[in-house]
Amino acid sequence: MEFRQLKYFLAVAEERQITKAAKRLNITQPPLSQQLILLERELGVKLIERNKKQLSLTEAGYALRNRAEQVLELMRATVNEIQEVAEGVSGKLTIGTITSSGRSIIPEHIQQFHKLYPKVSFDLRQGETRKILELLHAGIIELGIVRFPFDFNLYDFIALPEEPMVAVAVPAVFAGISGENLQLDQLRSEPLLIHRRHEAIILEYCHQMGFDPNILCTSDDITPLLIWAKLGIGVAIVPESSVRLFGSPSLMVSAIAQPVITTTRAVIWDKKRTLSSVAARFVEMFKEG
Repeated sequence: MEFRQLKYFLAVAEERQITKAAKRLNITQPPLSQQLILLERELGVKLIERNKKQLSLTEAGYALRNRAEQVLELMRATVNEIQEVAEGVSGKLTIGTITSSGRSIIPEHIQQFHKLYPKVSFDLRQGETRKILELLHAGIIELGIVRFPFDFNLYDFIALPEEPMVAVAVPAVFAGISGENLQLDQLRSEPLLIHRRHEAIILEYCHQMGFDPNILCTSDDITPLLIWAKLGIGVAIVPESSVRLFGSPSLMVSAIAQPVITTTRAVIWDKKRTLSSVAARFVEMFKEG
């Protein structure tokens, strides 16, 4: 079995027509058909069911398609890695990140990575977790930094350290609350501003403490929650790192001590796609520290 045969077979498996596959490969139909026949003879199995309109894969054909994709991707990655060893690591790293991580986690890692691999350029996209997952699924980015939960069946990941949630408001809101840290039930009468992703866990904790929270606003973006908090409209309950997005002397930040509410971020990538050597090296930084 040759790499060329796998390449030919994969083109036919994807196009489902000899004519289209031959055009894509820039060869004529007869040698393509001949290579498929030789491949089936060599393996001793039927890979393709042939009919007038369109080809279909047998069960063995589906199995070979999966392996062929992996083998060819591995070959491409190997060639790239060898070239990079000779020329120095280069290319473009495409990353999508939730906004808070874009201003906290990403800069320090980019700085470290840039020192190691100065020939690598970056394409950085920001948005909420759902948007980052869409970009990953479409293959527009290779890596995403998102918050749990997400579908573990679709993505490999490295979990980052847990991060506490904090309450953010103008000083007047906290004036009547005693103690350095807040208890969640001390906010039972306050209008709350929360990210939609954290709504379920905040509701659960409030109910455990015996009250229904006054949720004034849920949002897919943390920035407006902090702006509303600055205007005195309510108390934003947000991840600690997000406060850096909107640093303001007119806002007070208080830890929530009872219960301690945490959120977790992760570096994720599509299980079905092999990471480029550039992306794999970036992931290694998170594994190491």
